[in-house]
Amino acid sequence: MASTNGNGTVVLALPRGRILTEVLPVLKRAGIEPEAEFNDSNSRRLIFGTNRPGLNVIRVRSFDVATYVAFGAAQIGVAGSDVLMEFEYPEIYAPLDLGIGRCHMAVAEPGEMVATDDPTRWSHVRVATKYPNITKRHFAARGVQAECINLSGAMELAPNLGLCRRIVDLVSTGSTLRANGLVEVERIAEVSSRLAVNRAALKTRPDEMRALIESFRAAIHG
Repeated sequence: MASTNGNGTVVLALPRGRILTEVLPVLKRAGIEPEAEFNDSNSRRLIFGTNRPGLNVIRVRSFDVATYVAFGAAQIGVAGSDVLMEFEYPEIYAPLDLGIGRCHMAVAEPGEMVATDDPTRWSHVRVATKYPNITKRHFAARGVQAECINLSGAMELAPNLGLCRRIVDLVSTGSTLRANGLVEVERIAEVSSRLAVNRAALKTRPDEMRALIESFRAAIHG
């Protein structure tokens, strides 16, 4: 889909939260420094300038970065591979693994089920997740029908409150699972943050976009 940004400015979409903290040093090594107000968590501004003329940055929900890039509102962004796998936007080119935001996606269930449960014998599962597409593809590859209950957060509550017995979610240290009596029983995919580029922008503004890609490449390999 063609970029809709008509003022000649390139927009870089960054995820809010934990990943933003990890991505800022990468930006600095890439020679990109947002204006000071960007780091003010109380600021209500949504678009910020940078030290690079013609390059602005925005902070959005991690799940929304890929949408902004795919539809051309942002020409480039930092998106988790989980989000890219979930939406599979053909408009996005993801040339670089930035090596941040590392975790994995897994299936988990209450600890008391583990001793008698055999994942290889599942034929139908009901799962709470915010990744229904990944979940269905994963289980379909094994011939298992997955019924997904879409939740946007606090997935660990679902088994404890009887909504369903299993969840699919991101796991970093596993401490949240343990605190809620859940055990990981199957790993689906490794996850990290990627550089996401709008394909149309890469064709129509090749010099600008390739320069940005190379800046990020130097930041992670330099």
